[in-house]
Formats: sequence, structure tokens, C-alpha cells
Amino acid sequence: MSEATLTIRKDALWKYSTFLLLAILVVGAFFVFTGNNGTTGQAAQQPTQLPSQPSQVEASADDDAFLGDENAPVEIIEFSDYQCPFCRKFWTETLPLIKSEYIDTGKVKFVYRDFPLTSIHPAAQPAAEAAECVREKGGDEAYFKMHDKIFQEGNILDGGDPIKGPVQGTAQFGTTELKQWAKDIGYDISSCLDSGKFKSEVQKDLADATSAGGQGTPYFIINGKPLSGAQPFSAFKQIIDAELT
Repeated sequence: MSEATLTIRKDALWKYSTFLLLAILVVGAFFVFTGNNGTTGQAAQQPTQLPSQPSQVEASADDDAFLGDENAPVEIIEFSDYQCPFCRKFWTETLPLIKSEYIDTGKVKFVYRDFPLTSIHPAAQPAAEAAECVREKGGDEAYFKMHDKIFQEGNILDGGDPIKGPVQGTAQFGTTELKQWAKDIGYDISSCLDSGKFKSEVQKDLADATSAGGQGTPYFIINGKPLSGAQPFSAFKQIIDAELT
């Protein structure tokens, strides 16, 4: 083998080794930046609000509909969206447990306020107005009948059980269905809903939710302590029990 041939092979080997080393460094830097789940480093490091370590926020029950004892030691304010599947999930899975253990026993006052995300849920605003129209005619008891009716029909539209069942997606409905659902529980809200009488009331709720730190639905404030998302019953229980001690 000639000296010239040996020199060429060494040069080629050096070039290939250098290229391979650079490739390894680039790939390694990418994974360090993105993290194990493939999201960007910034997104992967977003803080999570833990139920056991909530911050304090200012929020008012305003004059909105509520369940339970008005003077209960714990007040839960839910800012919610009638077309949000996660709000419906809370209604089907968690609210019944809170109601039986805390609301019906006088320990919790549960206030429902509106947080319509109209950019993705166009029916949320008219649904909130429809519930207020029913409340005007029948008070808080009627309001929660309409509240339950809207979420119940949302389950049916998505192929679920009338009361419980899979939360498959965003139920599609409009003012025609809302008026009919109100009639089903004994109230004619056609003129009220068409007039937009409660539009500003619903928008005030939305503004208050945003001011209190709400960024998505459902959003809860428990004696001033925020809790975001369709959390399990255990998350609520942890905060409520701490407030009752």
C-alpha cells in the first residue's frame, strides 16, 4: 500500500468522524431543549397549579344563581361554559359528589357564573342567556333545571346517556334548541332570548372570570382559592376539608 493511498484514507476518515461528531452534538442539543415529551423547552416547563398549594384570588358571587345554604362556610364559584365538554364532564362526574357530601349538608354554597368562550363555543353565550331568562321566570331552582337540561341534552347530542355517559366533544346546538329545552321544563323564553336582555349580565361574568385569573373552563374559586379544569372530586375535597377545619 502506497503512502499516498494511506494519507487519503486518513483524511477521509477524519472528515467522516468530524461530521458524525457534529451530528451527534446537534441531535443532543435538540433533545435537551425540547425535553422528553417532544414539546418546546418553554412549554415543557410551564408551572402547574396544584390543588394543595393554591394562591388567593379576588372573586365575587355577584347576584348569580346558587345551590345550598347562602351562609355556608365554604363558597365555590364555578365559571363555566355550557358548550364546553370539560364543563359537562364536571357536571356528570364531580358535581353530584360535591352536592351530596357538601352542598346538601349545608357546608358549601355553590355559585354558577358564566365564562363563554365564544371563539370556540358559539352557543355558549346564548345558552347562558337562556338560563338567565329561565331564572327570571322561576328563580334559582328553575335556573338549575335549565342548567342541568343544557348539559343533559349536550350529552344526548354527543351520543351519551341522558344523565351520564361519554363526553365525546362539543355538542352543537343553537337558539332553536335552547327555546325548546326551556319549554320542556315549563318556560317560554322566546321573547327574552331574542331580545338579548341578559347579554350584558353574561359578559360581566366573563369579565369577572378573566379578572380573577381564569384562562379556560371550567374555572373554580373555593373561598378565594383557584382550581382550574375538570378536576376529580378528590381535588375539591382536599380544599373544602381544609377550609372546614
